[in-house]
Amino acid sequence: MGPPRPFTVVLVLALAGPAAAGCHHEDTATARASAAAPVAQVPLTGPGFPPDAATARARLAALKVERGRNWQTYEREKFGRYWSDATDAVGGRNGCDTRDDVLRRDLTELRVGDRNRCVVLSGVLLDPYTGKRLPYTHRRASQIQTDHVVALGAAWRAGAYAWTPQRRLEYANDLDVLLAVDKQTNQDKGSRTADKWRPLRRAFWCEYARRYTGIKAEYGLSVTEPEKRALQEMLALCPQ
Repeated sequence: MGPPRPFTVVLVLALAGPAAAGCHHEDTATARASAAAPVAQVPLTGPGFPPDAATARARLAALKVERGRNWQTYEREKFGRYWSDATDAVGGRNGCDTRDDVLRRDLTELRVGDRNRCVVLSGVLLDPYTGKRLPYTHRRASQIQTDHVVALGAAWRAGAYAWTPQRRLEYANDLDVLLAVDKQTNQDKGSRTADKWRPLRRAFWCEYARRYTGIKAEYGLSVTEPEKRALQEMLALCPQ
């Protein structure tokens, strides 16, 4: 993924990914109860992410436009089977798994473990896609899952099919690619691209397009013509 990005946001306090190509993980991962190494002070958001609207528009204009390829060869396992901290992506190598990092970043009213501060014991998600207020309690069924904003299947069709396994693992665990969201909404989204799916909450369209375009640009992924038009429409809603 190139040279490490400079630190911008530091959290020392820690979402939910697979189904279909949209890649969501159930909130049933077992958190470690025993003492763990101290949480490393690494940023949970990349510098300058998401890009502002003007930057996103410029990056969108520079993206390669082509039809998706190799859709028939996609397999979720080609992005790694589980969350991994062993990458140089945003949030990597801090001693916490990716899911816990997203929860720590995206939940409010956060309470983490005393012995293992990676583990989120409770919190509340204000879902960006629907506006729902979703409570979270460790070891209880949750309505929160992890969404890859540009889904793994969509990334595959846009160029990830040609990546090395390590680069795909980094993409799958890059915190800038991920959001904690409503479970059912994430399942409904699946692997759809921006021309086929938009957040139910219209107020989030601008930020969604900024994030989506920023991810495509960071990883050199292509867009289709309909996808590009949809992103342009959503970016047009951003404050001038």
